[in-house]
Amino acid sequence: MGEGHRGTPEQLRGLVLNGLAWKVTSQLFGQGGRLAVAVVLARLLDPREFGLAGMVLVFSSLVIVFSDLALGAALIQRKTLTEEERTTAFWSSVAAGALFTVIGIATSGLVARFYREPEVQPLLIVMSSTFLITSLATTHEALLVRDMQFRAVEIRVMIGLGAGAVAGVTAALSGLGAWAIIAQQVATALVTTVLLIVRSPWRAKFSFSRRALRDLSGFSGFVLGHRLLYYVHRNADNLLIGRFLGAASLGVYGLAYNVMLIPFSRIAGPVQQVMFPAFARLQDQPQRIAELWVRATRIVGAISIPALCGLVVVAPDFVPVVFGQKWDAAVPIIQVLAWVGLLQSLQTLNTEILQALDRTSTIFRFSVGFFSAHLLAFIIGLQWGVLGVAVAYAVSTTLVEPIFTWMTARALRVSPFILVRALTGVVGASLVMAAVVFEVRELLVAAGTPPLLRVVIEVAAGIATYLPLCAWRQPELREEIWSLVRIARGRRVALRAGDSPA
Repeated sequence: MGEGHRGTPEQLRGLVLNGLAWKVTSQLFGQGGRLAVAVVLARLLDPREFGLAGMVLVFSSLVIVFSDLALGAALIQRKTLTEEERTTAFWSSVAAGALFTVIGIATSGLVARFYREPEVQPLLIVMSSTFLITSLATTHEALLVRDMQFRAVEIRVMIGLGAGAVAGVTAALSGLGAWAIIAQQVATALVTTVLLIVRSPWRAKFSFSRRALRDLSGFSGFVLGHRLLYYVHRNADNLLIGRFLGAASLGVYGLAYNVMLIPFSRIAGPVQQVMFPAFARLQDQPQRIAELWVRATRIVGAISIPALCGLVVVAPDFVPVVFGQKWDAAVPIIQVLAWVGLLQSLQTLNTEILQALDRTSTIFRFSVGFFSAHLLAFIIGLQWGVLGVAVAYAVSTTLVEPIFTWMTARALRVSPFILVRALTGVVGASLVMAAVVFEVRELLVAAGTPPLLRVVIEVAAGIATYLPLCAWRQPELREEIWSLVRIARGRRVALRAGDSPA
């Protein structure tokens, strides 16, 4: 397997754009599938069943943190990589996965008693299997990402998501309640893991090196600490709401959270995966990293800012039309969390940049403050119910996220205001679009237009307003988008010429 840290600037640009093109394809498929499944499950399950599954997912999401002990990030960041390091990372990840599967099963009873919901125990026992399942392929995936072979990764992910969707909907239609969401998660993990192992040309040997583990841990230790604190921050609100406000309240908050934050984390994740190995190759060239940072953040912002601004306006129509009137309580929560999603989407690449520059201790120090601020906000907001938690989250995010941007800019020796200047056109176009959509909605409500038709007209008005404004105010985006289109066209030509899609 190639070292992946060589190549001309033109080759690197091609790899990045090709990776983004595959990620865009995967995300269009994945987000469309997730939205369809979410709509089906929201109509088949009630808020309490959603809440029960949410209680389990709070703990099962630890799989993201501990599945490879952050050793995959170390494999990607290294300039050179030995077979000893690859094999040691694999067996360490598998051991961690097995350990946390056992811990999940052993503590399932305690978790159920914490929530005062006996039904949580069997759900958590089954969900704990994903720790081991996922750990079996984390090294294979990291090595494919290191070599920027995103086509191989994304095809497998799309197939896994499809399998999970089938499993979840089938279980829901069978009347299995919260088990439908668990079935979706386990099936996705199992199918994706098997396909990644089959696709990867690398196979682990029966060897292990303590020296290699120490070397890798010097980088991964701080990353693991950051992931753990980020996990606690991501789930503390759900944990507190589930414990003190109940399953139904958690179901409402969870739906709002999934609508507002998960889609843009799904955008951020792929961009991070593509850019991290690219940044690692450029770790001795901070100015080039800064240029990529600005361009990639501008693309993410061009999607997330108008989408979130628009959803704030259309949420009162969108929620009852898509999910049903039983979810009306989620509307104000969605509108508040939109600000959180907007700010977080613009921090997409900060962690990857600092990792590539080997500033993992900086990431960890920030994470300590980040976690403390959000936890305090959740505890305070809890006094005013679910909406209070959302508002407190928005306030703490406003205070904390700009600090991360400043730290990243400082590491790159550039001004943090380069991002502000890069997004001025997008922000202006988005605000005008939101104002137009608001006025259109007011007219439609006054005219007694049915909610479904209102949503269609509001979305159409938003798109028709935003696209020309953005093209006028942010012309740099056009070249970036055309670059992605040219790469996608080249990929289709290669496939028609006989290039294997796998």
